[in-house]
Amino acid sequence: MGGGADRTPDAWLPLWEGPPEADTLDDMAEVILHLIEDVMSSPWIYLALFAVAAVDGFLPVVPSEASVLTAGLFAASGETSLPLVILAAVLGAFAGDQVSYAFGHLAGPRLQRRAGSAGRRRAALDRARAALAARGGVIIVVSRYFPGARTAVTLAAGAVGYRWRRFAAFGAVAAITWGSYSALVGYVGGAAFEDDPLKGLLLGFAVAAAVTVTAELARHLVQRRRHAVAACRDALVLNAR
Repeated sequence: MGGGADRTPDAWLPLWEGPPEADTLDDMAEVILHLIEDVMSSPWIYLALFAVAAVDGFLPVVPSEASVLTAGLFAASGETSLPLVILAAVLGAFAGDQVSYAFGHLAGPRLQRRAGSAGRRRAALDRARAALAARGGVIIVVSRYFPGARTAVTLAAGAVGYRWRRFAAFGAVAAITWGSYSALVGYVGGAAFEDDPLKGLLLGFAVAAAVTVTAELARHLVQRRRHAVAACRDALVLNAR
């Protein structure tokens, strides 16, 4: 029984010092900040940004937006060059989209054969072809701001035979606007909180998230409106027969 007293909850209380103090959290944040600064001050950062943006074009699990935004933030303090950050992001995004288009183009004949002449697969391919033919430029540019959507669109464009020259032209516009936007959002956050980069980073992420959510809501509302208009039109046509 004598040893049992040491195993009571009260005996363990000295081992629990409570939640981390503010100074400890500040020290951890400082360590993380120094690590990020070391990465951003490396001469290889621009090649890394190019690679991340390129891979994200056909493998949407790489945080390209976050990487470009962070590099843009540190451009406000001179750790990185804003023009070079934008250039690396733009070239990487453009290259990645071309790779995704090429994958779709190579897989296109097989998809066409599997789709047959009727059925759900054929209907899906036909809808994708019709949508790109009608408003391909808008779809390609807007989808660049949504990681999963941009990969789906670029693959589909290659699979359905969307003209490469038009795809490349619209892809260039998408890459330029996306790269500039992502880097400038970070730069604004860094300039607003020059003495506290972590707050600037949080601000940049918050702005980017807000813009993405707003764009997605707008797209959803427009889509619902189009469906409602189409339903009304079809109802009128059917009832007029």
